[in-house]
Amino acid sequence: MLICLISIYLYRNTLLQSIVSKRTARIEQVYGLKIHYEKMEMKELNKIILQQLSIVPNKRDTLLTLKSAIIKLSFWKLLTREIEIRHVTVNDLSLAFIKQDSIANYDFLFKKGTKQFPQAAVNEANYSERINKLLNLCFGFLPENGKLNHICITEQKNKNFVSITLPSFIIKENHFQSDINIQEDTLSQHWTANGEIKQHDNTLKINLYSSDSKKISLPYITRQFGAKITFDTLSYSLRKDILGRNQMRLNGQAQVNGLDVYHKTLSPEVIHLDQGKLDYQINIGKNTLELDSTTTVIFNKLQFHPYLRAEKQKEYWHFIASVNKTWFPANNLFSSLPKGLFNNLEGIKTSGELAYHFLFDVDFAQIDSLKLESELKEKKFRIIEYGTTPLSKMSGEFSYTAYENGVPVRTFPIGTSWEHFTPLDSISPILQMSVLQSEDGAFFYHRGFLPDALREALIYDLQVKRFARGGSTITMQLVKNVFLNRNKNFARKLEEALIVWLIETERLTSKERMYEVYLNIAEWGPQIYGIQEASSFYFNKRPSQLTIEESIFLASIIPKPKHFRSSFANNGQLKESMEGYYKLIAERLTKKGLISEIEADNIRPEIQVTGEARNSLAGNEPESSSPSAEE
Repeated sequence: MLICLISIYLYRNTLLQSIVSKRTARIEQVYGLKIHYEKMEMKELNKIILQQLSIVPNKRDTLLTLKSAIIKLSFWKLLTREIEIRHVTVNDLSLAFIKQDSIANYDFLFKKGTKQFPQAAVNEANYSERINKLLNLCFGFLPENGKLNHICITEQKNKNFVSITLPSFIIKENHFQSDINIQEDTLSQHWTANGEIKQHDNTLKINLYSSDSKKISLPYITRQFGAKITFDTLSYSLRKDILGRNQMRLNGQAQVNGLDVYHKTLSPEVIHLDQGKLDYQINIGKNTLELDSTTTVIFNKLQFHPYLRAEKQKEYWHFIASVNKTWFPANNLFSSLPKGLFNNLEGIKTSGELAYHFLFDVDFAQIDSLKLESELKEKKFRIIEYGTTPLSKMSGEFSYTAYENGVPVRTFPIGTSWEHFTPLDSISPILQMSVLQSEDGAFFYHRGFLPDALREALIYDLQVKRFARGGSTITMQLVKNVFLNRNKNFARKLEEALIVWLIETERLTSKERMYEVYLNIAEWGPQIYGIQEASSFYFNKRPSQLTIEESIFLASIIPKPKHFRSSFANNGQLKESMEGYYKLIAERLTKKGLISEIEADNIRPEIQVTGEARNSLAGNEPESSSPSAEE
């Protein structure tokens, strides 16, 4: 053994060169690279000196250059075939990701099916092992002491580029600090980063802030994703604990101050968060990822404990998400809403208490078993002061603006001053019930939401893998059209839900008035708004004069008013496929006692269009074919 050790020591450089040459030759062949260095030697037993290293993909721009590096490894870790860097000195490291048109010098990184990484091994699920290996690699390459001089990382795509330069990155006794210079096209930034790295404790702490008293703007995000993210300070910490075979836990904290986020899918306005904090615990198993319920999320004055779990069995995922927030001051919620995300609720003041329960459970092996529960409870709750928008405005006459593709097309009052306004008692009960049974049969009994309808819509959307159904109630449609902008984004859905809850819980507008408003603003054809215009457009009648068949027809076109012609055959008569719909609504009208069974048996999809709509049925295009504001 002694002779072997002596031989290894004497021929260490020969062994190093042999191992490195074999590895680099294999990598060059598999990935199409040319790896070159002028000098590589081992001093003592654990110090490697490397000079003039370059990595160049075939027929591509140079990916990496390194002037020199002195790396001191842990000798005992080397004996176990593990790499742990104890000290490092690096000079002039440049890493450039360059893409011109469709040609990139880093596309080899996405090459699949190599001999080194067979596809079967990549697909095998063992998340604990994978993440543990990745973190071990990261911690192993993060030295406790070292100095990195002039590190430059560049991303360039055609004429756009981002350059990140670290003039000097110093690590001393586990603590590090560095200035960071960012250049993105014409924008320059100067950051400062400091923190702590402890390899043996598997812990990392980092703080990031601007060194010139400006907000930090994350580069690359705007060009790649159309988003803009800025903040004052960011802090992050991570600790890894191994709990057993295929079981590990990650603990840590993330905190951001002065966060501004913009993306059109979130909100048309900039979303501002004064302070956000996350104390997290993530449990990782062989095929599970779990955000423990001990995790705490704080934004502004609101605090809650989310639970998330993702488990993969064979090729199917099972997701669970839940939040249970016990009684808390109601104003903590409304005063914590990020500015720019809920414009109609900005400035609202409330009293009383709220409690919230949410559960989402979907197993993609059996999507029909999906569970969806969402309930916001109130206790002695009341609105003390409205925000920017009076949420009770539907109770009286108000001005309504109809939109198409986000552009306002008509504005008219909803009240007696509008010549086409029709009071609810002037609309036939048959038409009222036909629309109700078609759109929201339980409207007068629920509190704005139909959880079962939302659940069924979500199941269908997941099955067809697209947003095909919405599960909206009449209250939700009213809030969307009366209070909210027409930008379809995540923020609008959240604001819609809160306004619906406020209107229904506080009874800010009666159900009868809401239904009256609905029938007077609904679009029934291309820019045909309200039941009076609809009755005239199709049948040259007043709403009180409509027959049962005509009422059922009008109820059928609310979901697709711009495309009402699709209900008709070439001869101008309703298609035979409408018979099932007519039979369904007739049965429901019978159960409600509005028509007799004999009348229901005689109802057929037969109407005569006598209004202006007959011009469209004769072949002329409607004024607009864009989706309606109601859709």
